[in-house]
Amino acid sequence: MTALAWRSLRHRPLAATATFLAVLLGTLLIGSFATLTESAFGAHGTDADTLVVLGAVVGGWGAVIVLFSVASTVGITTTQRAGEIGLLRTIGATPLQARRLVVRETAAVAGLAAALGALLASVSGHGLFALIRSGGLVTSAAEYDAGPASVGAAALLVLLVSALATVLAARRATRGPAGVLLREAGAEAGRMRWWRIGAAVLLVGYGIAMAVITVAVTAHDDDPYAAMSTSGSSSILVGVGLAVLAPVLLRRLAAPAGLLVGRSASGHLASYNTARRAHLLAGVLAPVIVLTSAAVGTLLLVNIDGRTLPAGTPDSGTINLLNNVVVGMLALFAAIMVVNAFVATIAHRRGELRRLHLIGATPRQVERSVVAEAGIVAAVGVVLGTLAALTTVVPFAVARHEGVVPDGGLWLVPAVVAGVVAITLGAARTSVRAQMATAVQR
Repeated sequence: MTALAWRSLRHRPLAATATFLAVLLGTLLIGSFATLTESAFGAHGTDADTLVVLGAVVGGWGAVIVLFSVASTVGITTTQRAGEIGLLRTIGATPLQARRLVVRETAAVAGLAAALGALLASVSGHGLFALIRSGGLVTSAAEYDAGPASVGAAALLVLLVSALATVLAARRATRGPAGVLLREAGAEAGRMRWWRIGAAVLLVGYGIAMAVITVAVTAHDDDPYAAMSTSGSSSILVGVGLAVLAPVLLRRLAAPAGLLVGRSASGHLASYNTARRAHLLAGVLAPVIVLTSAAVGTLLLVNIDGRTLPAGTPDSGTINLLNNVVVGMLALFAAIMVVNAFVATIAHRRGELRRLHLIGATPRQVERSVVAEAGIVAAVGVVLGTLAALTTVVPFAVARHEGVVPDGGLWLVPAVVAGVVAITLGAARTSVRAQMATAVQR
């Protein structure tokens, strides 16, 4: 199985690259902020508090999205191999052997990526600390004091999440008789597991509860940042919760969203394929939802805070800087995950794209169909992400006495939506062009 795993990796470079990049970037991002938390133990006073907030709070919220994205990418690449696993079962491989094959492949790729990510995090963490000190967030007396413990813990955490996602996906891919696995490999996935529904309900419920607490309780607090502390994370929590339900949501909303791409042949095929392949395209929808919810929610929160914060409030610049760091960090990672997920998904459909070309579809028609699918995914994602962002924006605007609709900054919503749609469509167009160029040459 180990030898077969290594040979399999050589024939699946794009899927392996998708997993590698997700784990590498996840370890790099979490490890960089973890070094700040470790450095806080050697600092004193406000320096220690600032480093803890940056490392534990900002890094912690980043870790939630990073780990979800890593698990999603690993799950996509494993689920895509259901047909291959079914073939292995028909020639005598047991379910345990098939699971070991998948787990060992992922372990080899993730282990290498996590080790490299930890090494890079030790360098980027030092650079991040220097940037913070040069920006005046900590005094010159604060020193970078992080060793292998923080980056090693980050690498271990990402590896554990990757392993758990791989085991769960592999168990599902090997469940049932071999013949059934082969028949179901190209079909729509079955019902969502109960634990995913439970996790989604918990995340969405907690985010909404924090929004209610903001309006009912912290809006009347004398501390101007009390409302921010309860409502600031609501958009991220609800966004992640909706992203967990991405397969079901995309399957239900693909048809209504398909009206946006028209009734042409490419539009009809895109709408049909989006609903049928919702379990795979959900890997693209999830980061689109999170990217939109985090960006819209946090940017409008900062905008409202800048208008309504009482003059002379201490640490206002630092807090707004932290919020902007969160937006930039999560937006960059989520954008990379959108591209990563599309590359992995389109690579899996290489055979389908080639068959469309062989029955008469031109490369341009195939490209239009895939880009239309991306348009449907983007439309569903930005709508759900914007709805999730309301759990931060509306309560905070009410708490700062602006009402349900903020007094300004609304232009940020279409700006974020336009950026997210452009990233999604660009990733789809680039991926399908690369695959079609290969298909036409064969």
